[in-house]
Amino acid sequence: MNISNTICAPATSVGAGAVSIIRVSGPDALAVADKVVAFRHGSCAAAQGYTLKYGTVEGVDDVLVSVFRAPHSYTGEDSVEISCHASPFIVERLMQLLTEAGAVPAEPGEFTRRAFANGKMDLAQAEAVADLIASSNEASHHVAMHQLRGGISTELQQLRSQLIDITSLMELELDFSEEEVEFVDRNQLISLLDSVLSHIRKLTDSFRLGNAIRRGVPVAIVGATNTGKSTLLNALLGEDRAIVSPVAGTTRDTVEEVFNIDGTAFRLIDTAGIRQTSDEIESIGIDRTFEKMMLADSVIAVFDVNSPVESLCSEFRDILSRVNLKSQQLIIVLNKADLLEGFEEARPSFASGKLSEVENASNRATLAVNKIVTELNKIVSLTDNKVDIVILSAKSGLNLERLSQALSSHQKARIANAGTATLVTNARHFNALNAASRALTLARSGIASHTPTDLVSQDIREALYYLGTITGEVSTEEVLGNIFKKFCIGK
Repeated sequence: MNISNTICAPATSVGAGAVSIIRVSGPDALAVADKVVAFRHGSCAAAQGYTLKYGTVEGVDDVLVSVFRAPHSYTGEDSVEISCHASPFIVERLMQLLTEAGAVPAEPGEFTRRAFANGKMDLAQAEAVADLIASSNEASHHVAMHQLRGGISTELQQLRSQLIDITSLMELELDFSEEEVEFVDRNQLISLLDSVLSHIRKLTDSFRLGNAIRRGVPVAIVGATNTGKSTLLNALLGEDRAIVSPVAGTTRDTVEEVFNIDGTAFRLIDTAGIRQTSDEIESIGIDRTFEKMMLADSVIAVFDVNSPVESLCSEFRDILSRVNLKSQQLIIVLNKADLLEGFEEARPSFASGKLSEVENASNRATLAVNKIVTELNKIVSLTDNKVDIVILSAKSGLNLERLSQALSSHQKARIANAGTATLVTNARHFNALNAASRALTLARSGIASHTPTDLVSQDIREALYYLGTITGEVSTEEVLGNIFKKFCIGK
């Protein structure tokens, strides 16, 4: 990046729409705009910041030009934004005129990179800009805005400040090593490191939720073959995304689609049916089922409600043994309720979820479901955890909304429990925090075992280095290149 250049790029997608915006930023931005646009009154070079000027690009379009003066602009440089009609020809022609006037086309993310270089934001905030642009739901937008406003940066600044104080005292001791002066009590140092480590671990623990919000909460749909998993996926999506067939073992690999519920994105994962098989391909698919189940935030266990109770309970125990109810939500779906004898009579009670309120207690469908629910609850009670049970018909649509709400309520509760706490959403940040944690753990062990002060101080400085890479206080050209090349041109 050569910040002596003045750069230009479309800031909006070229194509359908009423208006397009072209950004120009750099030392000659105002002069370049004056060469391209003829203004009725005055010029960009003479204009104050935060003003709009009406002008004409001869033979091309009438435009509005927003003027921003350094350092009060997005990039921290003199900048203009030219608003024109959203015609591909107009945008292309304006870009040609701007480059002829001395500007150069911007690289991906170059405006934001200049904002970082000019101290308008740190690296974590710059990355949050890309997350904000990519946010497709309320939850991911909220997290990105928190990061952009300095959520994680503020916390890291406080942690670095504490560590700098610690290492400064320790290195000061080295200057007086011959006098054997001790500036700080070692037990106090351990206590301070424990506090910093606890904070870092809280941040790393938040990555599972933060990453799920950013990429979509992973929801694994699992169960035996022919229980209606693919039908359920299609029903939730409202489209035929997965192949549905009465032939057992149709789904042999995972099928993933994003599904939005109440402003939160869920990544639904249809998986291969679980069963004993000698088919090598199907076996690989089942192994992937178990992998997805382990990594999912929520697991929807689908059962055919028409199956024998003993068989159904055996399948449930197998799934339950692979789910961590302390960190994962488990929803039992008793599917194909529409095939039960007496379904239409029992449908109102199934829809309400209150089986005890059925007027006709002898209804076969109700009795069958009650028996299954009772046996499943006996198994669940052994774990002391809550498991949702939804009686459902993916084919008829019965209780699809109830299932969606069970997913949404659980996720909203997780976000509410996190409160205003900072969530780590970026894998780069997560890895850096883990590296810092390892270095500080070594430092703590060193203090406890009376390791020489200079070696302990080096471990603390290593932790400072890793924390600094998150906000960009420590960075390399390669790291910056990898981050900003993923941005869109114009941002």
